[in-house]
Formats: sequence, structure tokens, C-alpha cells
Amino acid sequence: MDKNFPKQIPVFPLSGVIYFPRTNLPLNIFEERYLDLVNDSFRKDKLMGMVQSKRENNLVYRVGCLGKISDYQETSDGRVLINLTGITRFEIKKEITNEKKYREFEVDYKKFHKDLLVQDKNESPYNKLGFMEKIKKFFEKNGLMINWKEFEKLDEAQRINTLSMIAPISNEEKQKLLETVTLDDKMSTLLNIIKFYSYENTSDKGETVN
Repeated sequence: MDKNFPKQIPVFPLSGVIYFPRTNLPLNIFEERYLDLVNDSFRKDKLMGMVQSKRENNLVYRVGCLGKISDYQETSDGRVLINLTGITRFEIKKEITNEKKYREFEVDYKKFHKDLLVQDKNESPYNKLGFMEKIKKFFEKNGLMINWKEFEKLDEAQRINTLSMIAPISNEEKQKLLETVTLDDKMSTLLNIIKFYSYENTSDKGETVN
């Protein structure tokens, strides 16, 4: 794990946005507190955290993703358009009291140190259990059109993380995927979620479920 990652980071809590390492997230920033966050981060080290907010009491989930601002554009009406490139996940340890308009947290990266490793292709989980065949069928049933030829150009971690990020499943299920430690765990969890949806659909129609 790169020890240069800051232990204290500014965090953008956003409901319904689950953000994974090695994926890209475009953001349209217009609220004053988040303009401050992005501008401070861009001037400092370009690093900021994203975490999903919960519905109650200003709470956030404990696992989020550290990203680096890879593109920054100011608009004529005062907004900032950025692209955030995911680096590694983190666990929130505690919130830092500050006098800023945005929130900062003390975080730890140790649990997710494999996010930064180059995977050995011999240990690849990607082709187990007919993974892509099941994924494609599930996406097609839900009307999601993916350019699979372009998709296959991504490396394995990018593929699994991208699928986890865009899959037509609940935010809670995406958060569960975010919190899985290894790619193998993430792939297995995603398959189990898809199996659950497929079971529900066939049960609703009164069909026999194998």
C-alpha cells in the first residue's frame, strides 16, 4: 500500500452513487461546499473521497473510494466539471472536526491493499462459473445496452468494478459489492445478486425455478 495516501481526506457523501477503484466518475459540482472541497483538493494533491450517504441523520457508509481528479473544467455559470479516477477503497475511522463547509474523515486503506496490485492472470476469477454469459443475459433482460467489444478491452479489475458500478441493482447491493475485499469475492457476490433477481422474476411469473 502506498504510504503517501493521506490519512485525513475530504469526502463527498452522495446518495445513490457507488464508486469503485479503476473506474471513472464524471461529476457536475455546483453546491458551494463541494466547490470548496473540489477546489481545495485540486490545489493540494487532487485526491478526494467518495462515499455513499445513508438516508438518516447525515450518516455515511464506512467504506468509500479514494479518487484523483483527472480532469477539471470551470463553466461560465460557476459550476465545476470534474472526472474522478478511482484509486483504492478506504474504511472510515472517524470524522474530523473542522471549520470548513465540507466534511473530512480519518481513513485507513489497509483492508483494501489489493486494489493497487497488478493481478496474476493465472489467478483470474473472471471466467469461472460462466460469469460473462450470466452477466450479459441479466443486462439484456434489463434493457441495458453495453458495447461488449469495447468492454473486453478493459483489464479484469476494471471489468468487474465497472459491472458492479452500473448493474441494475439496489444501492445497498452495490455498497455490499464495494465492501467485498477481493475480486473473486466481488464476482461471486455479483453472481449471487443476479441469481436472486432472476429467481424473483421467474417466481413472479409463476414459472418453475431450477
